[in-house]
Amino acid sequence: MSERLQVPRGTYDVLPDDADARVALEKTARRILGGAGFRRIETPAFEYTDVFARGVGASTDIVQKEMYTFDDGGGRSVTLRPEGTAPICRAYAEHGMHKLPQPVKLWYLSSFFRQEKPQAGRFRQFWQIGAETIGSDDPAVDAEIIALLATLLAELEVAGLRLRIASLGTLEARHAYREQLQAHLHARAGELSEDVRSRIDLNPLRAFDADHPGTRAVMQDAPLLLDHLDADDAEHFATVRELLDRAGIDYTVDPTLVRGLDYYTRTVFEFTSDALGAQSAVGGGGRYDGLVAMLGGPATPGCGFAAGVERMLLASARLPVGPPPVDLYVAFEHPAQRAAAFAVVDEARRARLNAQVELAGRSRKGQLKHVERLGARYVAIVGDDMTMLKDMQAGEQRDVAANEVVARVLRDRGMR
Repeated sequence: MSERLQVPRGTYDVLPDDADARVALEKTARRILGGAGFRRIETPAFEYTDVFARGVGASTDIVQKEMYTFDDGGGRSVTLRPEGTAPICRAYAEHGMHKLPQPVKLWYLSSFFRQEKPQAGRFRQFWQIGAETIGSDDPAVDAEIIALLATLLAELEVAGLRLRIASLGTLEARHAYREQLQAHLHARAGELSEDVRSRIDLNPLRAFDADHPGTRAVMQDAPLLLDHLDADDAEHFATVRELLDRAGIDYTVDPTLVRGLDYYTRTVFEFTSDALGAQSAVGGGGRYDGLVAMLGGPATPGCGFAAGVERMLLASARLPVGPPPVDLYVAFEHPAQRAAAFAVVDEARRARLNAQVELAGRSRKGQLKHVERLGARYVAIVGDDMTMLKDMQAGEQRDVAANEVVARVLRDRGMR
């Protein structure tokens, strides 16, 4: 016997019971986001590596450590997408979406790939739901993006939700602050972790995310970006907070909040769930006003969120949704009746009934037991001359011609 094969570490199979809950999540997202004017977009599973090196940032952990990058066989470097915003901004620029009425509102449900240590709800192949509003710098865009994710998480009954928000300012305003933070870190470099110390000049803000005890002690008295916003950035952030207050969305202003991607500007936010333990992030995002231009498009503001499907399901109090109900199960006793049974189930499906037909060669008794397991409303047992149609809920049964089964079910259920 051959050795049994398994999926690679950090990946997983979505089994039927799990798929039901994921379908319910997708329907909820489509209703909320579609109702708010967002349209579905999907980008390729792999992109030219420069989309992420240029957009996400060469100094980020994602680009330095976590991307699956390979040669495409023609000497071009391609990467399995580790996140969704940069590819969507690439598509926005490539397809001339700046010529459409602005802002352009897009949402996606896609798989992504990162070389990370697998943890509960965190896999090397994972799925995210995201939304992007591209083409407006209005602070109401930021507030709407946050509110939409809050609505989605609330409808999924994600437990123990907390929202943190902050502002990173514009790229220009952040430059002076970076110099102050770098000076602070260089002055106490001996207390920092090796990883943080090696990236002081590349990405000093990542020091706020460090778990290293010495680094955390250094960051306790580090200068804070929120104290160094220029007047426009401060006004933008104040307006976002005012809109969230008016919408009744609770949040905490966290001046140490940073995101793991270099393209963020101004508003950043993160939702966490107490149900997820130490790795509590369930979704987040922010504004990225320079990203489209970094990828070769026109100067265009944007803001969006991404939320992990596995993380949301893990933290959700909503019970998984079962398979759709079976309206009609078509059974038969002898192989000679198979063709007639198949014709009945095909007609039922064209009439938009959820119908199944016997496929396992069970006895009549076995088929009826299977009908009970499925919870089918009607069962039709095809005979040589007539078909016995039984209403499993009412307990009533009658003999009808095979070509009358579907019409009888539709009439009984008031569907005609």
